[in-house]
Amino acid sequence: MDALARVRHHFGWFAAGMVMMRRAIRMAWAAGAMLVVLTGGMILDGGSGLAFAQRVEGDRASAQGIYQTEVSVRSQTESERNTGFARALLQVLGRLTGNRNSNSFPGVGRELRNARQYVDGYDYRQDEGISPTTGAPTYDTTLVVRFDQDKVDNMVTALGLPVWPQPRAKPVLWLAIDDGHGPRLVGLPQSSAARAVLDRAVERGFKLGLPSGTAAEQAAVGPIWRGDAAAVARLSSRYSPPMQLIGKLYRSAAGWTADWTFVDSGRVLSTWTAEEHDARRAMAAGADGAADALVRRYAKGSAAGPASIVRVTFTGIDSGEDYMRLSGYLQGMAVVRRVIPVRATAQGLEVDLDLATGLSGFRRLLDDSVLQDEEGDPPVFRLR
Repeated sequence: MDALARVRHHFGWFAAGMVMMRRAIRMAWAAGAMLVVLTGGMILDGGSGLAFAQRVEGDRASAQGIYQTEVSVRSQTESERNTGFARALLQVLGRLTGNRNSNSFPGVGRELRNARQYVDGYDYRQDEGISPTTGAPTYDTTLVVRFDQDKVDNMVTALGLPVWPQPRAKPVLWLAIDDGHGPRLVGLPQSSAARAVLDRAVERGFKLGLPSGTAAEQAAVGPIWRGDAAAVARLSSRYSPPMQLIGKLYRSAAGWTADWTFVDSGRVLSTWTAEEHDARRAMAAGADGAADALVRRYAKGSAAGPASIVRVTFTGIDSGEDYMRLSGYLQGMAVVRRVIPVRATAQGLEVDLDLATGLSGFRRLLDDSVLQDEEGDPPVFRLR
């Protein structure tokens, strides 16, 4: 067998192996799909009450709206899923607050560890691709999570997190790119060139529009390049709202540099520069800066009460085990900073609760299956 024949022989075995691997993975997913059919399309998650629907090709799961999101996972194990729930909830909180570091707010870390309780349902999606280095097929698993809006909103209010109100404005993106052949405007027909900044805006909880790219609008390249925000705003007057994200992207010693300006109703709210090796990262920084500027101007504090120490009475405590269960539950609530027992009476156990957002925040996070609010004055809660 000559050298060429040996190469063809080994390549044939490699190609056959790739086909067999694809078939094996597809058969495994087909078996999952058949199980879905036999169970009416839903699979219960270990008795937790959560349900997910495996999808087959042509029926792809995807996130819709602010309270749904997607995260990559390495497997479908329970531990990996719970980690995915936490990352997904962090994304949703980032959209609601507009803060890219929402896990830094007091109490959020504790709720992320309990992210499962906010999940309304979830799906898995398998995305097939090709490795750019080996050419072999790749199979990435995405967890699509749907959160319970009421539960998440209650948590946000209970923790006193700022909220970026909806509906949100859709600023117009005026972006000029010079890749070495002169600056050109990115209009609607060239939207794929701005995909990095458009997608990042969606991740931050808002959307950007693009100019239609008419011959007259192409003249905006000059004002963009010389930093004349007022001239760009005048060209953008036919669009609503009167908000512009203005950027110029060009090659530099660092790789790529993007200079950004955000304008709201003719007023410059923010200017910033991003220097990145990857042009996509420099573009994405435009959406981050715009979101930060919008949040600083429009985000509002929640309706939670002020921090306070409140004396409450707990009933239904008939044993040491009941007391330990109550203590563990209270210490797991993000709004409870301290639990100070006062005295035991015939009516129950009196406790001073140090609450980050007052009694209203405590009540919003209350799990009725654990504590029943008897709505007394002073407050009384019965351990169930």
